[in-house]
Amino acid sequence: MGSSGIPIVDLSPFFRSDGDGDEGEKKKSMQVIAEACSDYGFFQIVNHGVPLDLMSRALELSTTWFQNNPDEEKLMSRPPSHLPLPAGYGRQPEHSPDKNEYLVLFPPNSGFNVYPQNPPQFMEVLEEIFSHLTRTGGVVESILNECLGFPPEFLKEYNHDRSWDIMTALHYFPATENENNGNSEHEDGNLFTFVIQDEVGGLQVRKNGEWIPVTPEQGTIIVNVGDVIQVLSNKKFKSATHRVVRKEGLSRFSYAFFYNLEGEKWVEPLPQFTKEIGEAPKYRGFQYKEYQELRIRNKTHPPSKPEDAIHITHYAI
Repeated sequence: MGSSGIPIVDLSPFFRSDGDGDEGEKKKSMQVIAEACSDYGFFQIVNHGVPLDLMSRALELSTTWFQNNPDEEKLMSRPPSHLPLPAGYGRQPEHSPDKNEYLVLFPPNSGFNVYPQNPPQFMEVLEEIFSHLTRTGGVVESILNECLGFPPEFLKEYNHDRSWDIMTALHYFPATENENNGNSEHEDGNLFTFVIQDEVGGLQVRKNGEWIPVTPEQGTIIVNVGDVIQVLSNKKFKSATHRVVRKEGLSRFSYAFFYNLEGEKWVEPLPQFTKEIGEAPKYRGFQYKEYQELRIRNKTHPPSKPEDAIHITHYAI
């Protein structure tokens, strides 16, 4: 158990190359994950297949790039304006409560990335950690598949297209005195997200109306369930509300890796969580890209009242 109460799960049994690993250890880990996904929508993983020195190096280079380069240098890491994707460097508007700048990257060799050129090692490290997180994503997807009792490899076949995954390097600016520094709370709209955060922390998850800090633990990767899993499971697993609270005088650096779904996919509660057990569906079906377009509109054209922002409740029955 992590110091924040968010469970920490050892994934080493799922990565062993000497066969299937210890089934008892796997079963115990899956029980912890299933409880965490029902209770928090969050858990943390160690021995996750991503080298710890690579994680440290990625955070180090991200810190260097964001802090040492002028804006004109950062803006060079933007794709051509005709590309209809939120790729490359960006920054939240001054009036936004988020107060961060970011670098959005798609899978290596996708043709959509404009990598930073300085420091020169940054591109190589970004490609390497993207590849490792993709592999770990496949392992976590398989674990969630079994935790939910889906048919073998259901999620893998349903979600086979990895070209929609996104990784974002983030720099949250320090809070100022008396500033309302709690970033806008939200849920993630994808299957699940990996978060690598520095020692500054600031990530919080809401449970029973209270905000619980996800305390940084060296070598851990945070996993949070997204709206797609919540809908497929008819709310058996929770897409948790979370936020980042910026700290006074301290910058925060992190990576978020979004394990996504192909845009044309149809999302609705599955029969084993509805008609097969006599439960009514809690959501109407929708096309994934339709929902993502609504979520992007929240950011590009923020509603005048926060309660008017589109969430998964838009499809609630």
